[in-house]
Amino acid sequence: MKETILQFGTGNFLRGFTDYFIDTLNKKGLYDGKIIVVSPTNSKTVEKINARNGRYNLILRGIDNGNEICKRTEINSISRAVNPYSDFDSFLSLAKNPDLHFIISNTTEAGICFDNTCKITDRPASSFPAKLTQFLYERYKNGLNGFVILACELIDNNGKELEKCVVKYAEKWQLGNDFITWAKNENSFCNTLVDRIVTGYPTDEADKVFDEIGYRDELLDTAEPYHLWVIEGDFENELPLQKAGFNVVWTDDALPYKKMKVRILNGSHTSLVFPSLLCGVETVGESLKDEQLNAFLSTCLFDYILPMLDNTDENRQFANAVLERFANPNIRHLWKSISLNSVSKFTARVLPTVNDYIDINKSVPKPLAFSLACLIEYYKTNDVQDDKWAVDYIKNNDIKSILSSTNLWGQDLSTLSELVNESIERINRDGIREAIKWSMS
Repeated sequence: MKETILQFGTGNFLRGFTDYFIDTLNKKGLYDGKIIVVSPTNSKTVEKINARNGRYNLILRGIDNGNEICKRTEINSISRAVNPYSDFDSFLSLAKNPDLHFIISNTTEAGICFDNTCKITDRPASSFPAKLTQFLYERYKNGLNGFVILACELIDNNGKELEKCVVKYAEKWQLGNDFITWAKNENSFCNTLVDRIVTGYPTDEADKVFDEIGYRDELLDTAEPYHLWVIEGDFENELPLQKAGFNVVWTDDALPYKKMKVRILNGSHTSLVFPSLLCGVETVGESLKDEQLNAFLSTCLFDYILPMLDNTDENRQFANAVLERFANPNIRHLWKSISLNSVSKFTARVLPTVNDYIDINKSVPKPLAFSLACLIEYYKTNDVQDDKWAVDYIKNNDIKSILSSTNLWGQDLSTLSELVNESIERINRDGIREAIKWSMS
């Protein structure tokens, strides 16, 4: 098959989401194209992908329309992977492929940002938007058509924010007005919303799966059956996802769907992750079985998150469905995985609810402030994976400095100082369980 899709991101999510969709389209004869994966960081996953020629297995398990399913699929939609950090020329040469038409990205919430230090001469530029600008400029110089760009990062207006970064780099690097016009007019930067819980490599069960399939699959992935992909635009004729039976919404406005999903599902995850980890609970499912943590989640969700959204049946139904999905006994979703890059996650997923609550009620939402306190306490006392500057700043500064840092949170959070300080004092003095009880009082 021709290589028609460029994917920025090597992680579990895209392999359990869009790569699975493309594989299904190909197998149903509705599409005829493969994916080239580009690593936005210097990731060793590239080597794993190429070692298996892109082949891996995905296990979907959970409740689907009331029926319990467990289905394994061998995915063959990826042709190869490229690491621009070890072979920048190969990365740029991909821009000369006239068959490439779609670009898909998922580089975490922190991925779509403008780094003023990036230069056109970098090999590669460090930020994802800068790499994309380098790639698009190479495409433009070769006189080829632009792309449909589907940004899957969990920030508002992800596609348009990515487009802004590209234009800003083009201006900074003085790439010319003609290129800027081409970037805007010949490329469709689509805002999207993605929703599927992808739990990744099932460490405890991997050997059993390997015995079944007859080989060791280092890219083995697991996910729930539920999925939703909301895309601003309509490219169903080119990428017939609805025809293939997927829960895909082509729309003029993805924002209401995004707000619902990010605040309810992702906000619930981010609110619960560090109270759970501090309690020694490893998975989402175990937290739902824990009476106290379940109560804390319900308090955050139904007393604070949901009331800050429109009072619609759709939002309420989605909130109830989220609890069922979290409790899925077939998914072992590790809190450690969810905890990655939690500073940007808290900023994108929980802070908007905090701000709305303060604006409306003129008071700080106690459980959500407690959740932030748990994040800070965990960062100070444990090894975490996040931006090194953010981790070092939290570890080496007092609470007042941490909360007032606009570089961390995008705003000054000093109004939360009293509750965050008291939360941390209670955690250290009375223990995490007593502190959680206090946070809900």
